[in-house]
Amino acid sequence: MTDPIKVTKAYLDILNQVFEIEKKLSVLQEPNSIQRNVNKLKEIMEQGLGLQGNDTTGFVYHNPIGEDYNITRTDCEASIAGDGTEHLQITEVIKPIIRLQGGGASFIVQKAVVVVKAKNNQ
Repeated sequence: MTDPIKVTKAYLDILNQVFEIEKKLSVLQEPNSIQRNVNKLKEIMEQGLGLQGNDTTGFVYHNPIGEDYNITRTDCEASIAGDGTEHLQITEVIKPIIRLQGGGASFIVQKAVVVVKAKNNQ
């Protein structure tokens, strides 16, 4: 296994905050004007920040809500809610998966922090 890619904590903090704003927007009645701003922030982070001497290197995040989970999954740190430990599904995402991508490669720089439950216990 290779060492994790080191990135400035500020970038991860920004993306985690954008993720939180996006989660809160999903419950609002008229989120369109704010969603445009969130989309612009995500676009800025994706298009490149001049990291590692490369203007096309940027960050993307992924919300794994609703996805299946098993112990071999390496992109999430999970807490199991309930009694079941088989047929697990991600029911809550506290932090998203954040990747640094560029030059045709993608590296996980932050694992998701999630809550999982057995599918039949929801």
